[in-house]
Amino acid sequence: MAIAAAQRFGDRFLNDHRMLRLVAFLTGMTLWMVAALSIAVWLWAAAFMMLGVFRLPEDALYFAAVSFTTLGFGDVLLEKPWRLLSGFIAANGLILFSLTTAFLIEAVRRVYQAEE
Repeated sequence: MAIAAAQRFGDRFLNDHRMLRLVAFLTGMTLWMVAALSIAVWLWAAAFMMLGVFRLPEDALYFAAVSFTTLGFGDVLLEKPWRLLSGFIAANGLILFSLTTAFLIEAVRRVYQAEE
């Protein structure tokens, strides 16, 4: 399907500066959102380190990333007094991923609205 779409619309896509601007805009916005989500993961990892939950920053960052994305591999676990934090970080991740998705959709809507 991707090849068929590229053959059908490829020339128009490459010659349409508006489409290239939209792609560049979306790429920039997506990278900005990924950076913001990464900062949130680093903040959780820093909180784990400050609380003394993990001794190694790598473990704190790994656990924060796995929990934030709700993967929850289970190979690194929190001790019993801190287990509830894993639920909070997962909920935080779900909310922030939803907000970034909504933000990107709204950004695209506004770009299209401005072009009309």
